[in-house]
Amino acid sequence: MAFDLEYARRVINAEAKGVAQMTDLVDDSFMRAAELVYDCKGSVIIAGIGKAGIVGQKISATLASTGTPSHFLHPAEAVHGDIGRLRREDVVIVLSYGGETDEIVRLINIVKQLEIKLIAITGDKESRLAAHSDIVLCMGKLDEACPLGVAPSVSTTCMLAVGDALALMVMKARKFSVEDYARFHPGGSLGAKLITVEQSMMFKAGEKLPLAKKTDTVKQLLENNSEIKRHGAVMIVDSKGKLAGIITDADIRRLIAQKGTEVFDYTVKDVMTADCKRIRSDALASEAMAIFHKHRIDDLPVVDEQDKPVGLIDVQDVFAIKIVG
Repeated sequence: MAFDLEYARRVINAEAKGVAQMTDLVDDSFMRAAELVYDCKGSVIIAGIGKAGIVGQKISATLASTGTPSHFLHPAEAVHGDIGRLRREDVVIVLSYGGETDEIVRLINIVKQLEIKLIAITGDKESRLAAHSDIVLCMGKLDEACPLGVAPSVSTTCMLAVGDALALMVMKARKFSVEDYARFHPGGSLGAKLITVEQSMMFKAGEKLPLAKKTDTVKQLLENNSEIKRHGAVMIVDSKGKLAGIITDADIRRLIAQKGTEVFDYTVKDVMTADCKRIRSDALASEAMAIFHKHRIDDLPVVDEQDKPVGLIDVQDVFAIKIVG
């Protein structure tokens, strides 16, 4: 069996050339399509048959993961009940190179009956799909790279590029941040690395924090924090509510071993670790992990822009979301 490596190179070059031609498609129609997607109050529904359908599923996934609600609708399944997924406030994007497939034509009729806006990504501006769409993104005639010239290859690669360009242009317009991306990808390795301190700390907004005043006694510190959920430290604040220091369980145990029960009468400010390490709630959890490692500590106060405590993060909280690995 002989494999033609030069032919494989020609396939890649043909697809690259086709994708490069798609820049001509980015015009006023492309802008209007982006505006429709951006302003969509429902979901962006992607539909396609065969290889175009597989590409459509990927485009839908890209939209959904970058801030635009989206799901895929199979045109054949649409006429067997799945049309119930559609709502008038949706936007439908149909991928079909020829634009004349029977299932696609049936879907067009349904979409128009429901008065839903329709965007076509096609290769034929004279097709029925193009004729009945509100916006047409026409790729033009493309020569497929397969030896027979029929298997979808260049056309589907170009569809994917056009769909990605549309999805990511809308993502950019939404000012979608790395923190937003992390919320949409909490299970992935990249998402884990992008999780913020606020998302991983043990205390959430509105919950009672383990706090004590500098003027409190150690006894008061223990009594006032006895009902607070699991924590290994108490944060100490000054008269303005700003973080002044921290006292850990280990600190208390060590003091009791050295001084006995008389430690309960000590003033907090005399036994706390002053000017302790801290981190902002909008910092990445990976930054917190770096502090844990560098300073060999287990508890890290979380503060706002005024340096007031808003939470507490424990080294185990960070390990639990697998920042390291």
